[in-house]
Amino acid sequence: MTKRLCSLFPLAAALALAACGEQELHRELNEEQANAIVAALAENGIDANKSGGDEGTWTVGVADGDFAESVSILREQGLPGENFVSLGEVFEKEGFTSSPLEERARLIFGLSQELSQTVSAIDGVVQARVHLTLPEPDPLSNEAPPSSASVFVKYRPGFQVENQTGAIKTLVANSIEGISYDRVSVVMVPAAAPVAPPEADGLAPAGWMRVLVAVLAILLALAGGWRMWQVRRSRGKAGHSGSLATRFGRSDG
Repeated sequence: MTKRLCSLFPLAAALALAACGEQELHRELNEEQANAIVAALAENGIDANKSGGDEGTWTVGVADGDFAESVSILREQGLPGENFVSLGEVFEKEGFTSSPLEERARLIFGLSQELSQTVSAIDGVVQARVHLTLPEPDPLSNEAPPSSASVFVKYRPGFQVENQTGAIKTLVANSIEGISYDRVSVVMVPAAAPVAPPEADGLAPAGWMRVLVAVLAILLALAGGWRMWQVRRSRGKAGHSGSLATRFGRSDG
């Protein structure tokens, strides 16, 4: 019986680890992104663990029971954020000669990335995209085709980002040659607030699972201890009876 009970302890330990397990949220983050995620989750009462990886990258994980809520919070806040590419990275020399068309495409992409990163730095902006339309000059026409830009901005509710529409249009118009203020369109979209889980009486299923596993482990430990105590007690009584019988036997002789 004792062996059976002892064999159940590893099972109880495995169940406890599974109930209190951790699930990975994001990996290969820079330290700034990882810190922003940990801080955002802490503000919402969720504990997150940050661990270092290869080449200075970081991984953030949370408990299994907090995973769904954590994903919703990070999506609402636009975290971990996008890794934008700078013009220097776009035009990094790799030893190959590019065609004029490729160079132009890389220039437009690099300018879009730079402007998207700048707009994303505005407080309350979750995501920003700047799309540039820069037609090539027509050699048969004296008039250059008009250039334009479209800006998409997703912002967090509660921030007056829509009041910055004029500033964003001015920023783009002054950053790209050939684009006038009225040729810049800005679309503002509020981010959906995370849906709060329905309130329930008592603990969530994950919480009940942890409690049940803990109770099972305690019961197994108590049962094992009780069985061992009974065995030792029985052995002690048998030994005591044997010693008395031996003693009285010698006295009678």
